[in-house]
Amino acid sequence: MIIQSTRFGEIEISDNVIITFPNGLPGFPDEKKFALLLKEPNNPFSFLQSVINPDLTFVIVDPFTFFEEYTFKLSDEFVQDLQLSDENPPHIYNIVSIRTDIESSTANLLAPIIVNRQTQTAQQFILEKTEYTTRHKLFPNGLPKQQAAEGGK
Repeated sequence: MIIQSTRFGEIEISDNVIITFPNGLPGFPDEKKFALLLKEPNNPFSFLQSVINPDLTFVIVDPFTFFEEYTFKLSDEFVQDLQLSDENPPHIYNIVSIRTDIESSTANLLAPIIVNRQTQTAQQFILEKTEYTTRHKLFPNGLPKQQAAEGGK
């Protein structure tokens, strides 16, 4: 399938990267199908590109790359609705807000996106009674330093 994207231009995707959000996303109730464009090696960022709206792309991350201690509990009803199990664990992503000053970029830890890769369905789960917010800094201690080995110097 070929889709249009303002960010990526015309891209060809296979059916196995299309994720369906039966209830849409908060703020985007009519957007139900996205292409999950996974990260390249050594790049923590991936993308959710709307299959219909070329202007709608979310930058996402695997939260554990930045927040090793990130933890929450999904409700039993949510687990059942999304058909998750020990044999079919969730894939978790968080939407990122990229700022002009990259050091100020944040992740929404309050509302993780939970994906069932077997059924290719997903929902955004809003956490309750938590210290997590919609704006956790990705780089609270500044950007990682360049490797000294870069360029052999």
